[in-house]
Amino acid sequence: MDEPLVPGRLGVADVVRVGAAGLRARPTRVVLSALGIAIGIATMIAVIGISSSSREQLLRQLDRLGTNLLTVTPGRTMFGEDAKLPTTALAMVQRIRPVRTAAATGTVEATVRRNDRIPEAVTGGIAVQAASTGLLDTLEGAVVKGAWLNDATARQPAVVLGATAAERLGLARTGVRVWMGGRWFTVIGILGPMPLSPEIERSALVGFPAARELLGFDGYPTSIYERSSDATVEQVREALPRTVNPESPDEVTVSRPSDALAAKAAAAGAFTGLLLGLGAVALLVGGVGVANTMVISVLERRREIGLRRSLGATRGQVRVQFLAESLLLSALGGVAGAVLGALATTVYAVSRGWPAVVPPWALGGAVVATLVIGTAAGIYPAMRAARLSPTVALAAA
Repeated sequence: MDEPLVPGRLGVADVVRVGAAGLRARPTRVVLSALGIAIGIATMIAVIGISSSSREQLLRQLDRLGTNLLTVTPGRTMFGEDAKLPTTALAMVQRIRPVRTAAATGTVEATVRRNDRIPEAVTGGIAVQAASTGLLDTLEGAVVKGAWLNDATARQPAVVLGATAAERLGLARTGVRVWMGGRWFTVIGILGPMPLSPEIERSALVGFPAARELLGFDGYPTSIYERSSDATVEQVREALPRTVNPESPDEVTVSRPSDALAAKAAAAGAFTGLLLGLGAVALLVGGVGVANTMVISVLERRREIGLRRSLGATRGQVRVQFLAESLLLSALGGVAGAVLGALATTVYAVSRGWPAVVPPWALGGAVVATLVIGTAAGIYPAMRAARLSPTVALAAA
C-alpha cells in the first residue's frame, strides 16, 4: 500500500531565502515601500534620542553645579506689600553653623548704558546690583576677563558685568567705561555663564560701599546666596527664614535654584509625546504602503502562486512566504530608520555640545514596531495568496 504524500517542510533559512527572492525581483518598489517605515522609525528614535540627550546634558550640568545652593529673597507682608530683608541678614546667615559661604546682592535704582548719549529708558534689560565681595565664591562663578571685586575696587566706580549684560552692551574687553547712575564706571571684569543664577548674568555688579556712596543704594539686600554641605541643605533651608527675619519669618522666601534645572530636565520630554505621535502616523502610513505593495505583489504573481501550489506547496507555505516578504520589507525599513534616527540624534547632540544618548529601549521598541507593522501589513495579502486555487491562478495568469 502506498504511503500518503507528506508536504515538504520549509526551514527558517528556506523561508528567508524565498522571501528575499520575492523582494529582489522588485527592488524599486521595495525601496519606496521601506522608505515609509524608515521615516517613521527614524522620526521616533530621533525624537526619543534628542530628548534623552537634552535631559542627560541637564542632569550632568546639575551634578556639576551642585544642589547645595539656596537663595533667600523677600516675600510679601501680611498686607500684600513687598517685604524687605534686614540689613543684617547676610551676617545672620553667615552665623548658621552648617553654612560654608554666603553672599548678598541688592537692587540699585540705576541704569547702565554704553555712553551718556543713550536715552535712560533704553536699559537693554540689564539690572544694576550691589554685590558683596564673596558672591563669586558662593556662586562658584568664573571671571572670563579682568578681575572680580575686592575690598578696594568695591569702594570705587568699578563694575563687573554678567555674561549677558556684557553681550547686550556690546563689550568684550575690560578697561572701558559705561554710564551708570549719572556717572562713569570702569568695567574691571566680565563673568562667565551662571546657569543657577541667570539674574547675575543680566546684571552690572558694583560693590556695596560704591553703591551706597555713588548710586544712592539704601543698603537693603534683595537676594542672599548661601552654600552648605549636601547633607545639611534641608536643615539650613528650614532655619533660614527664622534666622534672616526672626520677627517675620513668613516674609522670607527660600528657594533652591537647582530645582529649576531639575524641573527642566523632567520636562525635557514634555513635547516628546506629540512628536512621537507624528512619528507613529508616519509609521502607520509606511505600514499601509507595505500592505499595498504586498497586495499588488499577490495580484502580479498569481502565476507563480498557482505554479507553486500545483507543484505541491501547501496553503500554509504560501502564506508563510508572503508573510516573510512583508516582515523582511518592514525589517529593511526598520534597520534603515534606526540607523538614520541614531545618526540624526548624534549629529544634533554633538552640534549642541550634548552627550549623544539613544536609549536601548528605543531601539528595542523600533524592532517590535517593525515586526508588528510587518505582520499586520502582511496578514491579509498572505491569506489572499493562500486562498488562490492553483487552476484559477494559472488560468488567470
